Amino acid sequence: MTGRILRIELRRSAALGIGLLLLVTGAALLLSSTEFFAGRWMQLAVLARSMLMVLLPLALAGGAWMGRRDARHRVNELFASTVRPRWQRVVPTASALAVTVVTAYILVFVIAAGWVVPTSAYFPTATIVVTAVGVPALIAAGWLGMAAGRAVPRVITAPILAVVGFVLVGLVPELATARDTSGAGIAQFRPEPAGVLLLPTFTGLDDFQTIATRVSLLQALWLVSLAATGLLLLGAVRRRAIAFAVLPAVLGVAVALPLLPVGGARGAAVVDPVAIELVCDNDGPQVCVTRAHAGLLPAVVGPARQALATIAAKLPNAPVRAVETQQVSYWARLDPDQAPPRHSADTIVFDTPTIDRGGRADLSGDYFLPSLLKATWQQECGDQAVRGDVYRARMVAAAWLTGRPPAPQQGWAPEETAGLESAYQALVSLPEVEQRRRMAAAREGVLACRDDELVAILPADQQ
Repeated sequence: MTGRILRIELRRSAALGIGLLLLVTGAALLLSSTEFFAGRWMQLAVLARSMLMVLLPLALAGGAWMGRRDARHRVNELFASTVRPRWQRVVPTASALAVTVVTAYILVFVIAAGWVVPTSAYFPTATIVVTAVGVPALIAAGWLGMAAGRAVPRVITAPILAVVGFVLVGLVPELATARDTSGAGIAQFRPEPAGVLLLPTFTGLDDFQTIATRVSLLQALWLVSLAATGLLLLGAVRRRAIAFAVLPAVLGVAVALPLLPVGGARGAAVVDPVAIELVCDNDGPQVCVTRAHAGLLPAVVGPARQALATIAAKLPNAPVRAVETQQVSYWARLDPDQAPPRHSADTIVFDTPTIDRGGRADLSGDYFLPSLLKATWQQECGDQAVRGDVYRARMVAAAWLTGRPPAPQQGWAPEETAGLESAYQALVSLPEVEQRRRMAAAREGVLACRDDELVAILPADQQ
């Protein structure tokens, strides 16, 4: 009987329309952001979680709309006079809503996976756990909305809950990060409190990071308890039952909150050791990328070996292998003051190439080969920013490797571009032996995390 009622609810209630709304909205959000997750499963899972910032308020409002159905049709007194307890009547309706919102969420993930499967060579198992946390979150939002709609059966209840949901899920994490201004006028951010992680939305992970499984499980525990509270409130009639319904949520907070880390996304993120493993092509000078970007290796090999050949033709003791950086971006690093391990003199370390909407390396615009040449004059020293003179010196040094003046830089003033060319001409006007000596010294200094020798190739007025 319950299954038959559930099927009727799925066909005739607003549950199906709510699910379709979530499906269309979620698919539109993810498919408009494919460049941020194409070819990378963990980034898709994280974006699916951040998408809850929109889907949760919609589920909350949709539940409120369904919750006022009995009052809208003026059958409250009729149903109250029946023998069956209220919870038996609300379970099929609540189940129908849960089925539709969860199905919509899963379908959105499956649709977006079409931009990951063709080019991804690494599937972290944590993707399943990270994504799955959205299931109890949507169920909890829907059932709490139904309870609110039943308690306040007004037309305005649903839109008010949508606005409240957007504020709660979208703005509270921002407001929780207090800002202080130092005497120098620089904004300082305190770590977000652990309570921010009670919200299931998540943003800001690097390609080499994942959410700690412990954090995902604690979030799931809290959300399941919140869903239980929503269902109990929906079926409660007496005040004692209403008071009892709040207990699961209270217990969930009491268990999860002390165990959640502070710092929001940064506190919950951990480096995925498998994602930063190197996958190499040894059919020639070795070229390696991280396992998280293994699908990019075929496109990277050619330009990387061309760069190594160009470097070997000009630079003494030239590097013989090219490796993608394994460094987590500065702002995603758990300890920004901790410098990453340095690479040896036989290696150049290049940044991850731009990834297009299809998950492939976007090498259009001829930017990648120059970036590989500039990588000859870089070392992963943990610096937060690169000084202007160091950046100009790298461009001049890369031009020296190619034997051509630095290309005009888009957005640069004419005098700045002219300064680069004059610095290049001053360098190549020296005897070839002196050029090689200076550039070899610059390379040695860079490997030791010193920029003085590199900056010394610039004229005095540009240093």
